[in-house]
Amino acid sequence: MTQPPSASDAHPYLRAASAGVLHHTRALAQPDTVPPPPVDRLHLDVLHAHLTALHRLLDRLVETTRPPHPAAGRRLSTAYTRLWQAATEIHSAFHLLPGNAAAEGAEASACHPERLPEGPPVLTICQRHLAAGHVIRRKTTPADLRAHTTACVR
Repeated sequence: MTQPPSASDAHPYLRAASAGVLHHTRALAQPDTVPPPPVDRLHLDVLHAHLTALHRLLDRLVETTRPPHPAAGRRLSTAYTRLWQAATEIHSAFHLLPGNAAAEGAEASACHPERLPEGPPVLTICQRHLAAGHVIRRKTTPADLRAHTTACVR
């Protein structure tokens, strides 16, 4: 049975993830090359996965910081809510981009929680977003989320 990594072991992975995001940002901003193509759905799916992973990390940090340091915990809780709002906007943008040729039109690429989406990456981003939405709704008030709501509400 494997043991979960200790907190000190996790920092190099967090730094590596940050370095990966910075590398990708620099690659998109290369002035000497041809301009990068506009963002596609797969790109937003990966970005959404990154944001929801950060969201889970912030959730853990809030839980461990709030009892001994309430003011810092409140600030982290605010960041937790705002990160959710950013993930919601990425999810919405994903559905505004054109889908694959088999699913033409805005209606076909929209999020329909009552039925399965057309497949990857739509299936993964919507499932991930619904799961993250379930968690945040248990931990925040409707007033905290008033400005931003998700398109995937059951």
